[in-house]
Amino acid sequence: MNARMNLLGGVVAFVLVVLAMSLFTVDQRQYALVFQLGEVKREIVEPGLHFKVPFVQNVRYFDRRILTLESSDPERFITSEKKNVLVDSFIKWRIVDSKLYYISVSGDEARARTRLTQTVNAGLREEFGKRLVHDVISGERDKIMDQMREKADVDARKIGVQIVDVRLKRVELPEEVSDAVYRRMEAERKRVANELRSEGAAEAEKIRADADRQREVLVAEAYRDAQKIKGEGDAKAAAIYGDAFGKSPEFYAFYRSLEAYRNSFGHKSDILVVEPNSDFFKYMKNVGR
Repeated sequence: MNARMNLLGGVVAFVLVVLAMSLFTVDQRQYALVFQLGEVKREIVEPGLHFKVPFVQNVRYFDRRILTLESSDPERFITSEKKNVLVDSFIKWRIVDSKLYYISVSGDEARARTRLTQTVNAGLREEFGKRLVHDVISGERDKIMDQMREKADVDARKIGVQIVDVRLKRVELPEEVSDAVYRRMEAERKRVANELRSEGAAEAEKIRADADRQREVLVAEAYRDAQKIKGEGDAKAAAIYGDAFGKSPEFYAFYRSLEAYRNSFGHKSDILVVEPNSDFFKYMKNVGR
């Protein structure tokens, strides 16, 4: 009885082990290839629970998510004007055909990265060789990335990979070239600044001379007008005085004498030396009149 129970238990355990070895799960983030004696038998792209023949078949998984391939050091490329530029880029890629991917690069991600890097670098070298430094830095940067993605994707499909995106993070001149460019830019800016200063100084002198001329003209015209008005006023005043005093000459003489007395005796310290019988005092002598 015990022997039968042990045998039954062994059979059940063996069946469970075989069943466990026959089942496997595929995550939604993975592809799976089922191999039989080293040969690919099935490609599984749907997630869930799947079966395989135990002891004969084995399963290998591949990541189906978008991966990033980033260059460790900037690459040096030559533009159409024979100038070196340093380019720092990265690639977004993913596996779309796991069977072809395994056949092409044996499922080795390092080999796939090397293949993609070579493809993208060759394409970038070709694109940069057609353009000037200004174009690759700013002018046609987006166009280069779009064309590079399309070209690289065509080659990547041959190994079961899709190129999702190719991006140029940084495009700059080498240090030795940058220094020369910056020095030339600095000299050019100084030259332009000096020209602008010279033009500004000349314009300032012109404005200043014109302002001085206008000031002299305005002062001369104002002085002329003032003298004219003053002359006209003096003439009118003389005419009024003449007309007024001409009506009574005696009163005019009296008024002028009073003005002379006021001017002569305006201060206590004033001294006047004159004969008492002088005409200067005639209105003081003849007060009644």
